[in-house]
Amino acid sequence: MKPKRSPLAFLGRIEGLPVVGVLLLLYAAFLITAPTVFSHPLIYMSFLQTVPPWLVLGLGLTLVITAGEIDLSFPAVVALSGFVFSYIFKHVQGPWAPWLGILLALAAGGLVGYINGLLVARLNVPSIMATLASQFFWYGITILIANGLQLNIAAVEKTAAHELLTGRIFGIIPAQAVWATGLAILLWFILNRHTFGEAIMFIGDNANVARVMGINVEATKIQLFTLMGVIAAFGGLLLTIEINVFFPNQGQGFLLLTMAAVFIGGTLISGGRGSIVGTFFGAYIIGSLQAGVVATGITSYWVQSVEGLIIIAAVVINVLIGEGRFGAVPDQIRRWIVPKHRVSTQPATKPDETKGG
Repeated sequence: MKPKRSPLAFLGRIEGLPVVGVLLLLYAAFLITAPTVFSHPLIYMSFLQTVPPWLVLGLGLTLVITAGEIDLSFPAVVALSGFVFSYIFKHVQGPWAPWLGILLALAAGGLVGYINGLLVARLNVPSIMATLASQFFWYGITILIANGLQLNIAAVEKTAAHELLTGRIFGIIPAQAVWATGLAILLWFILNRHTFGEAIMFIGDNANVARVMGINVEATKIQLFTLMGVIAAFGGLLLTIEINVFFPNQGQGFLLLTMAAVFIGGTLISGGRGSIVGTFFGAYIIGSLQAGVVATGITSYWVQSVEGLIIIAAVVINVLIGEGRFGAVPDQIRRWIVPKHRVSTQPATKPDETKGG
């Protein structure tokens, strides 16, 4: 007899659906509890302005975790790329200075990622240790060469680079949101429709099997970490150009938020499966939480606790739908609420025994 399939099992095949559902429920709750704030479009434009820098980081990290690795160095790359751009912009004259700064900032991120890749793929250093050390080192280098000082680049607002990367489309929509969405679409096709993405998933599932199948595991990991470095640098550029200032510890505080967005989105921590769509909407869940919770009037002391509850709820829903068990949840809840029928304690009546002759 075939096991009964849940009528909601097909939901597990729609990528990112649980996260989209949680995001919509979250906004609905905020609309009910804080209608003045969340009925105004400016709050959503604010999210489109503030979320993209670490959404970009989350998209890159999704690829790395799908390969069964981790990168903890990207907050330092955010700071390093921000410094490179700001320094070039302030000290190089000419209308092409912002473009040179962008190019060198991306190159700096790529260099950090390439070194990470060499440590992990060639020297077999565990990625968690290699990238943790890299974070400390590159943060230290950035603070050293910046002399611990921030750089004001307010003049960047008058450049075409500012308008292109962080301007306002039609005077309303932040350009960085469009860049982040475009990057998400590109990386989705790379992960799901390209041989490089296929190699990443095979490596995350089982690196030895990937080698047997002819995949160059070492080269793929080096390329992956290099790509992550470039993506992290791009996130740093969006942040620096938007706020018009570099400060040495920028990027700190992004690590846990970015990882939360990735795991809420359904990417397996063990590797082998990643969801770009899930990370995209997971980032907006994380990015909306603090403003939303504060807008509801809940005291700030409760913010982190509420955020934790929402995050764990999103992860549980994602797991249940992914495993096709979401349809069984109502039955399980009913068992918890409705007490079981009392079982009779009376002994069963024994049949008459046949008497001997």
